[in-house]
Amino acid sequence: MLTIHRVRGIREADGAAGDTVVVDGDRISAVGTYEELGPRLGAGARVREWDGYLTAGRFEPDAVSLLQTRYWPDPREADTLGAEPLSGFALHDLDMTDARWGASARRGVQRLLARGTTAVAGPFTHPAVRVAVERSPVRVLHAPRPNSLVPSAVADFAVFAEPGGECLVTVIGGRLVFRRR
Repeated sequence: MLTIHRVRGIREADGAAGDTVVVDGDRISAVGTYEELGPRLGAGARVREWDGYLTAGRFEPDAVSLLQTRYWPDPREADTLGAEPLSGFALHDLDMTDARWGASARRGVQRLLARGTTAVAGPFTHPAVRVAVERSPVRVLHAPRPNSLVPSAVADFAVFAEPGGECLVTVIGGRLVFRRR
């Protein structure tokens, strides 16, 4: 199914311009203006309109440290542990079972998706963290790979309210994996 992502503008280093990205399956099929692309796509395409700026997805080079050396508290623990990740002595004082590491990694990945992250650096050595990341939609890369908003590229991108502002939407492989409420 074709999905049209219409935004205020596209922010891309390689010069992609316009206000619309068309996704077919897991690939970008066209980039341009809605006026030029919309009429060619027909009535069967799904249109998603976002009040923000579309960019290629972020690559997080510090993902191993963020997910394997920090505990991302469960919201139900906020009264005692707070909402920010714990490390150092605070982490050492917790009873970190494999189940707790896996749950922490899942919450950490959700926070990364909420920042527009579509790919992370690996490899992950902690088994519970590795499984949590492998089951998530993020791509694990061993070196950064440029992500472009050009036809035939993988549809990995994010939409931000303002350039450098709050992430509204993250799409990986053409699938909506995060949406700010």
